[in-house]
Amino acid sequence: MSNNPLIITAAICGAEVTKADNPAVPYSAQELALEAQRCYEHGARVIHLHVRNEDGSATQSKDVFAKAIAAIKEKVPDVIIQVSTGGAVGMTVDERTGPLDLAPEFCTLTTGTCNFGNDVFENSMPMIEAIAKKANTAGTRIEVEVFDAGFVDNALTLVKKGIIPEPLHFDFVLGVPGAMTGTVDRLEFLLSTIPQNATWTVAGVGRFEMPLAKAAIEKGGHVRVGLEDNIYLSKGVLAQGSWELVKNVAEMAAQAGRPLATHQQARQILGI
Repeated sequence: MSNNPLIITAAICGAEVTKADNPAVPYSAQELALEAQRCYEHGARVIHLHVRNEDGSATQSKDVFAKAIAAIKEKVPDVIIQVSTGGAVGMTVDERTGPLDLAPEFCTLTTGTCNFGNDVFENSMPMIEAIAKKANTAGTRIEVEVFDAGFVDNALTLVKKGIIPEPLHFDFVLGVPGAMTGTVDRLEFLLSTIPQNATWTVAGVGRFEMPLAKAAIEKGGHVRVGLEDNIYLSKGVLAQGSWELVKNVAEMAAQAGRPLATHQQARQILGI
């Protein structure tokens, strides 16, 4: 069992789930800020941020991101905000990188293409490189998003080309229909492929969320939970918010004797 501080990331709204799926999904800047505050109070130190238009549709608008970030920082000044550059399926690179114009401290970078439900989440090498270069220009720390095994290899190739800086931080997003499943043996395989100096988080989708959280706590990794990945607290029971899933993970960590990271420790571990 690892005793290093655990970083919990809260993925509070995503681009796909809606209030029709779970009424607790936040849309407005104020809803996002309130959810971020609740998650922080229950132990999350990173907010993985997508934003929405007023009608709930996904957007990567710099202005909408700016309003959401300002509202979150007003309520929780110390939280780390990680902007998504994945956006929603079908968006262009220019659209997806809108929030990088704000020079955020942390962002995601998906390093491969995969099936995503009935759609295809396209990330060609030129697209990946363009997003990475814009993040580097902005001075933004990159988290490599891994939906399947080849994504790790692509990231390592980009390190060799000098496009992604080391040390790497990975987020293994497992259980997306069409990509790698969310069993613990898949996580163990992925861990065997990453550099020794890398840090990592795991995000289990749907029913894989809590079993993978438990495995990450035991293996010394970090955990992402939230309504983007899973709308249920237990089978058939909707979560009241991402904060309730964060609370679950914090309780699991306490039972395992693993401390939660402070915001200062989280920044040090992540290299922000």
